[in-house]
Amino acid sequence: MIYVKDIMARRVKTIEAESSITDAAKAMSKWKIGALVITQGSSPVGIITEGDVSRSVAKGVTLGTKLRSFTKKKLITVGPGERVEVAAKKMAEGGVKKLPVMEDGKLVGMITQTDIVNSSFALVTSLKEMVQARYRPPDFEM
Repeated sequence: MIYVKDIMARRVKTIEAESSITDAAKAMSKWKIGALVITQGSSPVGIITEGDVSRSVAKGVTLGTKLRSFTKKKLITVGPGERVEVAAKKMAEGGVKKLPVMEDGKLVGMITQTDIVNSSFALVTSLKEMVQARYRPPDFEM
């Protein structure tokens, strides 16, 4: 069984809700990441992704717009002790690709669809190797 804590990224970059879309784009570019957790004080209140930035530009949203406008929906989160399947289900139901990981009200990580796919691929590969190591075809002599 794989848990969120086993595959989550532990270093999560955050940005204040009073920052602008431009600030977020610059931060993501600087750190070469695809998302930032939006905070108000020390509390996560939203998330902004590269996709959000590009959709905002396409819609003509002013790049000086504050990130608090991305915090209207309830932030979907997951705990580190949850099974990966639970995180995947929350992503599917919420129509999101990234989930902040919260423990005792604090941001402790981030899990993405890519993390889940990679962990699943690694699990399948490991199982395949285990099966191959145990299976020894009989020698057939003619």
